[in-house]
Amino acid sequence: MRIGTRGSRLALWQAHFVQEELSRHGIASELEIIKTQGDRVQHLGFDKLEGKGFFTKEIEDALLEGRIDCAVHSLKDLPTNQPEGLVLAALSYRASVEDVVLIHKDRATSGMPFSLPEGATIGTSSNRRKAILKDLHPGLLPVDIRGNVPTRMKKALSGELDAVVLAAAGLERLDLDLSEMTVVRTSPREFVPAPGQGVMAVQTREEDIEMRKKLSLLHHPIVGECTNVERTVLNLMQGGCSMPLGVYCEKDQLGNYHVWASYAPTASDPLRRVQVSQSTRAGLAERVVEELLSAPVA
Repeated sequence: MRIGTRGSRLALWQAHFVQEELSRHGIASELEIIKTQGDRVQHLGFDKLEGKGFFTKEIEDALLEGRIDCAVHSLKDLPTNQPEGLVLAALSYRASVEDVVLIHKDRATSGMPFSLPEGATIGTSSNRRKAILKDLHPGLLPVDIRGNVPTRMKKALSGELDAVVLAAAGLERLDLDLSEMTVVRTSPREFVPAPGQGVMAVQTREEDIEMRKKLSLLHHPIVGECTNVERTVLNLMQGGCSMPLGVYCEKDQLGNYHVWASYAPTASDPLRRVQVSQSTRAGLAERVVEELLSAPVA
């Protein structure tokens, strides 16, 4: 089995994880590293890159052309509408879903939101994170940053910036040493993560039934249910990676679904927040969108 992946350290960790899961089922595989637009263009923020799927399109093209058999993506990087001929065959376990603020030790200030003083610089290229930071701590100064997880982390570690915001999942999967920094873990119910955050997706060709059967051995159904709600909200909002939208869905032990969502038309606009719970997924995403668009601004 030929597995397509980006070449970043985190992408390779994810691809190797899928390899190991497949090997547990007696399926041998090899990796094919593919460079995407998002890898090549490092000087622009996400909102300046054209179109959707700038971390996935080249890999999906290789899949459609038969150069690889499946592809491993971060689910939050995938556009909600699959290219014709491709399907998601499996979703992984969900790692810690929250965002983490990493602060240079000399800049941490107790008693302030995120332990950051007024005027502190904080690195992120995500409009979602910028909108939430503006809502919770208007005095911060967001700075666009790109690069892989270790590169962005070093912006705060070196003191180039006072802090950066990164997904907990990437930090945990790479087992990065955070001991020299002040670490602030946010609540996903307040600092709402991106749809699908913390989940790996395995994609393959729709027509390849045998491959889909093999990959289905890796699928986590409850993760699929919850992220389907999150991504349906994103789809209904007609958004991509640059939309300031956070959606997080949990399923409790009684089978009820709980959704937290935040949205702003642009990163500088006031944030709207909703929390919706119901016993089934039927109409849940539609209800979230309806309430989000009519919610009073924060």
